[in-house]
Amino acid sequence: MSNDATLTSKGQTTIPKEIRDRLDIKAGDRLTFTLMPDATVVMRVKSRRIAELAGVLHKKDRKPIPVEHLSR
Repeated sequence: MSNDATLTSKGQTTIPKEIRDRLDIKAGDRLTFTLMPDATVVMRVKSRRIAELAGVLHKKDRKPIPVEHLSR
């Protein structure tokens, strides 16, 4: 998929609608840009909210560990 965009004098651009839709990017989502050694730019969507991560490491039947017992 290839789409063109224009950079404004303020250094801003618009992500084409087709890409926003495919990546489910919404207003307020955070984006990370990584410049690779070959001058390729990788953009990642950081749309997960901290609240969405609650319970992600939970395993059924695992006993909770008190914070005091966690290694640092």
